[in-house]
Amino acid sequence: MIGTNISRWTMTYFAAALAWLFVALGLLVAGVGYPAGDIASPDTLVLVHVICVGWLSLAMCGALFQFVPVLVAKPLFSDKWALPALALLTVGLLSLLGGFLCLGGRLPPALWLLPLGAIVLVAGFGLVVLDLGLTAWLRPTGPARFVLVGLASLCATIAFGAIFAFALAGWAGSVGGVVLASGIPLHAVAGLGGWLTLTAMGVSYRLLAMFMLAPDVDDRQSGVTLAVGALAVAFAVAGGALAVGLAAGLQIVLSIAAVLGIASAALYGRDVAGIFSNRKRRHLELNMRMATLSFASLAGVALLGIALVAFDAFLANVGAFAFLAIFGWLSGLVLAKLYKIVAFLTWLETYGPVMGRAPTPRVQDLVAEDRATKWFVIYYAAVWAGTAALLGGEPAALRVAAAAMTVCVAGIVHEIVRIRRLADVARPLRLPVGVVAPHLLFARK
Repeated sequence: MIGTNISRWTMTYFAAALAWLFVALGLLVAGVGYPAGDIASPDTLVLVHVICVGWLSLAMCGALFQFVPVLVAKPLFSDKWALPALALLTVGLLSLLGGFLCLGGRLPPALWLLPLGAIVLVAGFGLVVLDLGLTAWLRPTGPARFVLVGLASLCATIAFGAIFAFALAGWAGSVGGVVLASGIPLHAVAGLGGWLTLTAMGVSYRLLAMFMLAPDVDDRQSGVTLAVGALAVAFAVAGGALAVGLAAGLQIVLSIAAVLGIASAALYGRDVAGIFSNRKRRHLELNMRMATLSFASLAGVALLGIALVAFDAFLANVGAFAFLAIFGWLSGLVLAKLYKIVAFLTWLETYGPVMGRAPTPRVQDLVAEDRATKWFVIYYAAVWAGTAALLGGEPAALRVAAAAMTVCVAGIVHEIVRIRRLADVARPLRLPVGVVAPHLLFARK
């Protein structure tokens, strides 16, 4: 990636995403939303959208603005759309959250905030989809195809979300009410399963191979994984929408989609195992070691889902299932990769221009893995403890686990800030002639 353009606003997206993660964890510690409240309550809607839009989606968008051009070996379609998209997404999310708080009686009635938030979010995500989609479409092979399917799933997610927002505000008529009553599982599958999980899979293929000096996964092999995963999402969304339109049950559709989803996760595990076994870099860096705990959490999500369905307890424990998927699999992987991505991009931005003309540190010289390891290990342990607390019906224990997660995320963020500040680089190599320290929140042009 030497010489590759660095997305100026990727760090800004990461900073905004991490701020929203702290908001989400604060809500969990304070007992706002599930399990203290009903899983469909306005407070829970606030919590879910802070996590999925504010934290995970912003982090994913920031990473994609940097790495989609790498996947297709082409420049971003427009590097001017990233910042307006971030502004629209932030305003839209704040408006949507305000609408939910009005719905729950925490703010004076102003339900027009819900459709306003939906419209602004559609505009923000629309810019993201256009920019990344037009870039990935130039060379739709390998991991880029995962991104394209993820973006298509994002479109389905925001379409459902917009209908829900208008329905909750009373602006969607009887059709909107029908979709709201039955379409929430489809919204969740498209968002968590399609947009976030399939996109994370695609990007991880490239990052794992790049950071471990391993051959890329064969396109046909990863294509099978993608085809099964895409079929799972398409079957759930399209089949589920048809079932809603025909006033039929969703159970059969979602059951088939779940089987396909588990198969896709298993195929992804096979692909990841192949990358690890074929790597040239035998010593695993911290981000790779911690990523294995995310993969273990993904396996745990699949096994937990199977067990809950087998004992007819899925609906009663869907919160525990979602918690492990969101914080163990997705959030764990994002945090582990952020640690490496920030170091890698900081090195490229700071030392890439003088490479070969002045002594420079290695990427690993920007990090202090021994110091950071404890935060990641305790974070995963707290997530698994929180999952157990939800399964055991112990909301107080969940709040303790969330508090531990908050402390660990603060520790990880502290390490990331130190990376951007070059705080762990030996002084003789920190700022050679011609090098300027990077800005904390954006890349300098």
